[in-house]
Amino acid sequence: MLSIRNLYKHFGNLIAVNNLSLTVDPGETVVIMGPSGCGKSTTIRTINRLIEPDSGSVIFDGVDITNLGEDELRSMRKRIGYVFQHFNLINRLSAVENIMLGLVMSGQSKEEAYDKAMAAMTKVGLEHLQDQKPGELSGGQQQRVGIARALAFEPELMLWDEPTASLDPMLVREVLVVMEELAKYRAATMVVVTHEIAFALHVADRIVLMEKGTIVESGIPNQVFVNPASHVGRQYKELIEYQLSTSARTLAGNRVA
Repeated sequence: MLSIRNLYKHFGNLIAVNNLSLTVDPGETVVIMGPSGCGKSTTIRTINRLIEPDSGSVIFDGVDITNLGEDELRSMRKRIGYVFQHFNLINRLSAVENIMLGLVMSGQSKEEAYDKAMAAMTKVGLEHLQDQKPGELSGGQQQRVGIARALAFEPELMLWDEPTASLDPMLVREVLVVMEELAKYRAATMVVVTHEIAFALHVADRIVLMEKGTIVESGIPNQVFVNPASHVGRQYKELIEYQLSTSARTLAGNRVA
């Protein structure tokens, strides 16, 4: 399905991605994690060339995306859904119109685009808010509209670039629930960049840990978080253990009180 080979990207003196290779199988949910600045967002953005790599290749369904011309790339992006950190919605348009826009611009009739947009809104549980404008929606609802916008193209591959990073902590859960449902029913192959450990434990088929632009560990969640082989993996394990112990102390204190 997806094969990234020897990917390299630098910004001035900073090497963001350093000779990275990764293969994702059809239907697989791969979660990329690591400390801020490790190159994970740069990596996912090079897949559909939101960022142009300096070298390497990105093979999707047998086609090297790095070699595509502008028209071919535009066509390929219809097969690859992308959910951004920020919502990037058009404020003057309603929720359903935001979802329809890309479909209509790609040549679909307004009727067909509306039907697909409403089907996508139903998948994220927002069909009752189709006429609301972004300013009338919560941050979590706006991000779910962004997810529906990507789903409306019925993509074969979904890319998620820290989709909860711009949300208030109270709103994170509603977006994660949608993502978990999509992963559960294998709606598409998924590559997710996130800091959400609980989400990764629940839905990832494979965790990929990055540090300084390279992959330092890859494996199933129980392997990576329970018996890590890398420094980054050990840091995540310590964080999970700390969170569990803090929760246990809080529960014990509540019982005493």
